[in-house]
Amino acid sequence: MDLSLVRVMIADDHPMMRDGIANTLLAHGAFDIVGSAADGEQALALYQRLRPDVALIDLQMPVMDGLEAIRAIRAHDPDARLIVLSTYCGDARIAAALKAGARTYLMKNVHGAELAATVREVHEGWHVLPSTVRQEIAAQYTGNTPSSRELAVLRLASAGKSNREIASSLVISEATVKAHMSTLLMKLGAADRAHAVALATKRGFIEL
Repeated sequence: MDLSLVRVMIADDHPMMRDGIANTLLAHGAFDIVGSAADGEQALALYQRLRPDVALIDLQMPVMDGLEAIRAIRAHDPDARLIVLSTYCGDARIAAALKAGARTYLMKNVHGAELAATVREVHEGWHVLPSTVRQEIAAQYTGNTPSSRELAVLRLASAGKSNREIASSLVISEATVKAHMSTLLMKLGAADRAHAVALATKRGFIEL
């Protein structure tokens, strides 16, 4: 075994994506793709067995999602070097992944050279955040992050519930529902409920 190779594990539920990531890395440097997993549970088992230098993990996977897998791997190996590679952006998703223990967060449309360079840097112990990710994370610290109760109101609104139905579900008054929604519109910079739902979904605060 060539000890100069960076041993990489890839976890993604799409076989073509796993193959594409592997081929991209192999075309850009000294990497050894030691294993691939189709879900979070497989990722955890493979990581424990293979102990790769770096693991690339998708967030949206069946059985056990990426966040759960990252937490489980970090519990097993606090020094694990993990990279989230996802289709989904949004400051809430990025912050959750970094809090769970990922070293960085990349979009799947990242250029091959940047992906390879990031894997090498993470292998060397760096926490690497692209400028676009830093900008997304900054939104978490502007004081405009919706509260859990506000997001509960928005989730129910996104399901088509009226103010009265939302109030009944959350055991609050309709006036409080309206107040939460008004605050949400301001925090998200939304014009109306539908716009608020769209923005909150894009930023990863809620899922439809």
